[in-house]
Parts: sequence; structure tokens; C-alpha cells
Amino acid sequence: MPVDKKRVKDKQEDEIIDRTAPPGEVIYEAVYAEGEHELERNSLELVFSGLAAGLSMGFSMMTEGVLQNHLPNATWQPLITKFGYSVGFVVVILGRQQLFTKNTLTVILPLLREKKIDILFNVARLWAIVLIGNLIGAFVFAWLAGNSNIFSPEIRDTFSKIGQSSMAADFWTIVLRAAVSGWLIALMVWLLPFAESARLWVIIILAYVVGIAELPHVVAGTVESFYLVSTGALGFWHSIGSYVLPAFIGNVIGGVALVAVGAHAEFFEAEEVSE
Repeated sequence: MPVDKKRVKDKQEDEIIDRTAPPGEVIYEAVYAEGEHELERNSLELVFSGLAAGLSMGFSMMTEGVLQNHLPNATWQPLITKFGYSVGFVVVILGRQQLFTKNTLTVILPLLREKKIDILFNVARLWAIVLIGNLIGAFVFAWLAGNSNIFSPEIRDTFSKIGQSSMAADFWTIVLRAAVSGWLIALMVWLLPFAESARLWVIIILAYVVGIAELPHVVAGTVESFYLVSTGALGFWHSIGSYVLPAFIGNVIGGVALVAVGAHAEFFEAEEVSE
């Protein structure tokens, strides 16, 4: 039986395409399309999704605290307990909930490309709603953890230690560390569109790096800070000024300036110059 050489060649070419990593321009367009989709979402939908994400991020503190409470106090302990830090990110991202630093970074690409005032206002609307929703959800989870019998007294003591650790650095140190955190989360955004079956591991590994390096995240870390507020160990405005604000500034700098702007300049601006 004669071999159809053209069919074999076409099959080989399809297999080569399947096994080839997509070029950066394709990833850029995928992230750009996601950003456009996020900007089209209505405010009420963003409120509930942001609130759900804030609550879900509490699972990072919960899982880390439970692991820490059940493991011996040894130098290797954080290498295991910080895997718990990834849990909230897995739930939020795979659940398509609105998380500040994740969904809010994709919308920067449409703004950078179009440079229109109405897009700027739309970006500001999305940022404000998502961040406020995340923080409210974080506070609700922290309050329930600190003022109910959901967790044992031993685990609640562990939550307090985690919160005190997150508040240990000064304002500018948190800003600098949060910039690195924002960079890593934005890289996660860049990697996820074509990660396919590896999506789960991309989230776990990068979130684990953020956790093990003690890099502040404006939502995950705020759950820990708000836990101290809920137990009366820390004032609300002290938490806002000493953790939430610097973490917010750093995450934005890292995510927007170092990744979104860099990617835009590399793939979109370079394409315009070549044309």
C-alpha cells in the first residue's frame, strides 16, 4: 500500500507545532485578550468575585498554620509549611476569582496599547473594586479565625506567630520585598495561558517561592495582619499603614513596571518599530 508522503509530512509538521513553545508575541496577545475581558466585567460581578478571592486567600494562612502546628519546630519546617501558602493561590486562580496582582495586571496591557483616558478610568475602577473586595474578604476570614472555635487555641496561637512575622519588617523593606513578589505573580500571569497541564505546578511553585522567601503579598499577607487586628493585638490603621500600604505599593511596582511594561515594550512596541 503506497504511503501518502504529503499526509505524513503534514502530520509531522502538526506534531512539531504541538511540541514547540509558543512565541512571546502569542503569549502577549493571549494576556492582552484576557485583560480586555476583565475590563468588560461589570462592577457587581467584580465585587462578589473579589470578596470570594479575599476569603479564599485565607486558606493560605490556614493551611500554613495547621502544617506548622503539627510539625516539629526544626530548621527544615518552613520548607514544608510554606507549601500551605500556595493553597489560597491555587483556589483563587483555578477558581477564576478576582485577585489583586493577578487579574489586575492583565488590564495594564490594553491601557498601554490604547493609551485612552476611558481605559485608564476603567482600570482604576477594576483595581479599586477588586482590592477593596479582596481586603474585606481577608478581614472576614481573619475575624472568623480569631473570634470563633473553628480552630483550636494551639492553631490560633500559630496564626498569631505568622501574623507577627509578616509585620516584622519596616515600611520600605516591605515595599522592596513586595516588588519582587509582584514580579513573580505577574510572571505567573505570563506563564499560565500556555502552561496547559502544568498550570497547577506553575501556581504552586511560584506561590511557594513567594512564601518561602517571605515576600509580602497585599492580600495573602493582609489576612495574617488582619488576624492580629481581629484578636486586638494590632490596631486596624496600624495594619493598613504598616503592611497593606507598602505591600500594595511594592506589588504594583513589581507587577506593572517590571513585567507588564517590560513585556509590552518587548513585544508590542518592538513590533510597531519593525513595521
